[in-house]
Amino acid sequence: MRILEATTVEQVEASAPLYDGPPVRPATNAFLADPRHHLLVALDDDGRTVGFISGVEMTHPDKGTEMFLYELAVAEDSRKQGIGLTLTASLADLARCRGCYGMWVGVDTDNAAAHATYRAAGGNKPEPCDIITWTF
Repeated sequence: MRILEATTVEQVEASAPLYDGPPVRPATNAFLADPRHHLLVALDDDGRTVGFISGVEMTHPDKGTEMFLYELAVAEDSRKQGIGLTLTASLADLARCRGCYGMWVGVDTDNAAAHATYRAAGGNKPEPCDIITWTF
């Protein structure tokens, strides 16, 4: 397995089967143009994309910069092989290299696989919180 940061539309589109829907070209171009947006992909020995993780650097005046782990996905036939853990650790390493003071992710309470992956990668669960969303 090899981990690399996607920097081209073609690399982003190669991960399309793992997304919730097909990549949208204007959004892909905007994502790739922003140096605070990161998409790491896991490639198997045949060069097939078997996983991805995306992160966004977020900066606040009184806190500095932290990495928001936006999404993690691993191909169904490639799960339970450490790919999610490797991708999460790779994003954490990237965050450290870019000067982030920490990293965070929102996780559904019933997603045991995600909880196990993030804890194995060194994450911890602070006190419970609620996520409030707006849909526009």
